[in-house]
Amino acid sequence: MSGLRVATIASLTPLEELDRQPFLVDTRGQQTMCAHWAAARGHTITRQLVFYGLRPDHPGLWTDVDEGGVDLFLAASERVLASALTSVADFAAECARREVLLVTADLEEPVYDASMKADVHRRLSMPTAGYDGC
Repeated sequence: MSGLRVATIASLTPLEELDRQPFLVDTRGQQTMCAHWAAARGHTITRQLVFYGLRPDHPGLWTDVDEGGVDLFLAASERVLASALTSVADFAAECARREVLLVTADLEEPVYDASMKADVHRRLSMPTAGYDGC
């Protein structure tokens, strides 16, 4: 299972959840975890998806699969999938039907201190000013 094309899934959990669920709000942290997991296995990330409560049959999920550009969907954890999708079970079933792998990295989530939460808040609250934290 080496050299696969990966679409990462991150949950765009509302900023209001930052104190309770900082990792679910931190899309960059989720994507970074996925990037580490994929790189360790020789996979290439071809798409980064970010959404919240999306239906598993949404056409946007499947465009790259239909075009042959994705072999595997990767999320940081089951919690991320559960937040990103309305039904993980239905998504998993559709992945199986389309013969696309679905994997979670399941690496240890970071422990967020006040400074890390402030960084996430600043990054997510300023995109309208053209700042995305880069």
